Amino acid sequence: MKTPTYLAIAICMFSLSSKAQKNNSFPVQAKVENGIIEGLYDTKSGLQMYFGVPFAKPPVDNLRWKAPEPADNWKSVLSTKDFSARPVQGIVFGDMNSRSDGLSEDCLYLNVWTPAKRATTGLPVLVYFYGGGFVAGDGSEPRYDGANMAKKGIVVVTVNYRLGIFGFFAHPELSKEASYKGSGNYGLLDQQAGLKWVHKNIAAFGGDPKKVTIAGESAGSISVSAQMASPLSRDMIAGAIGESGAGINPTLSPIPLAEAEKIGLEFATKAGYPSLTQLRALSTRDLYELYADSKRFGFPTVIDGYFYPKTIPEIFKAKEQAQVPLLLGWNSTEIPGMAFMQGQPYTEENYVRKVKEAYPDNHAEVLKLYPHSSPKEIEWSATMLASDRFIAYSTWKWFDLHRKNSSKPVYRYLYSKLRPPLVDKGLTPGLAGGTVRGQQGTPRPEPIGAPHACEIEYCMGNLDLVKDYAWTDDDYKVSETMLSYFANFIIKGNPNGENLPEWPSAEAQDTTPPVMIINTESKTVDAKDDARYVFLDKAYKNN
Repeated sequence: MKTPTYLAIAICMFSLSSKAQKNNSFPVQAKVENGIIEGLYDTKSGLQMYFGVPFAKPPVDNLRWKAPEPADNWKSVLSTKDFSARPVQGIVFGDMNSRSDGLSEDCLYLNVWTPAKRATTGLPVLVYFYGGGFVAGDGSEPRYDGANMAKKGIVVVTVNYRLGIFGFFAHPELSKEASYKGSGNYGLLDQQAGLKWVHKNIAAFGGDPKKVTIAGESAGSISVSAQMASPLSRDMIAGAIGESGAGINPTLSPIPLAEAEKIGLEFATKAGYPSLTQLRALSTRDLYELYADSKRFGFPTVIDGYFYPKTIPEIFKAKEQAQVPLLLGWNSTEIPGMAFMQGQPYTEENYVRKVKEAYPDNHAEVLKLYPHSSPKEIEWSATMLASDRFIAYSTWKWFDLHRKNSSKPVYRYLYSKLRPPLVDKGLTPGLAGGTVRGQQGTPRPEPIGAPHACEIEYCMGNLDLVKDYAWTDDDYKVSETMLSYFANFIIKGNPNGENLPEWPSAEAQDTTPPVMIINTESKTVDAKDDARYVFLDKAYKNN
């Protein structure tokens, strides 16, 4: 059996790399607003690293379901050499290999990688928000590691935020007790608190608080669109990067407060703990199990009149968003076509029937936009339709809103690199990113494009830290290209640079705006399928 051997090698290599990192390090201190922290100076990489830095009070006991409050001061030197606990969550996605110290409601910590020397000042800053559908993830995952981005001359910060019922639960009593008379959105408020901490403290790590770019993938990308829109955060941002996702209908968009309160109250009542006093008295275990038993996939974000005064399209159309350069895009096959076909074979009869079910009044237009002349074309069209409805359309809408309501440059990409094979043959790719364990020998459809979430380790330069895939020279080439584009954008608000294919920004009224195809041979092309998004814009009533 080869599988255990592969796993043993991967675990051993990861353990050795972690030990080597500390073996090459000596303690180093930095003074932040709340006291002195002690991290590690790695002489091999030349980086300072501070892990598990508190940026808010632990959101426990009476602070459960409250906006984060500033961290308390400490007197002695605080050790920040290891990752903190990650937010409470279930095992949802197979590719989340956390390096954190367990799970806890006490999870509001961040991590810093900096190339700063003794007298370094004015470095650009990247603040990265992890993905995971607002129900999973944390800032310690190897694919988000900031070391290789920091080597480009950037201070990198990853921020933990509350998830699931702990991060997005709304309830009438919670709204009543809050000064802003709203509830929910605690995870988004955690991110905003992390940004506020960065502005106050990043100079201690050589960073410039006026040069902060925020980035994220999936729910992290949705978070970037939200932070750009929120009046609480928009003035703390110098640039934004979105990878697959925006908080725009139908992708985890905010709902009215009254509706969110109703959902929360119905959950609490059905669980047998309708009052806020009862809910706050529950242990972490009890609350987690009640949530898990409900089979819910998180709770929605909320137009709470505080973080979200209105929807993202409304904010952007009023030009009230952060007026900053924006780089964003999505992957060529975000989700398999079978998600639209619901398991039915790719035949013309099945495809046409599914399109008619989804679009009874305008199926003819959909069939023109997503054609069906052969089984392979049907597979592609079903994949495009599934991907657009899942997350590509919302990202396009964000792109379209910002280029039409800002004078700042907007850059769009389509990530298209096929992933190499999995090392462990007992694993198979998940439906929307991640991996799942299946029986060896189970037939799997050949991938036709790049799936959701697969670009993260490429753009952050972390292929060597992700052991699941048999990386090739082509993969490392694509990673260096994407890492360079992102680093250039963070440094100067423009992804272009030496030895990179030219990446033009999009004009406001261009009907075929330029798209950077990121692949083994990256190149810019004119968009040819935006008519799909114009149609979906009308279908989702966001136009």
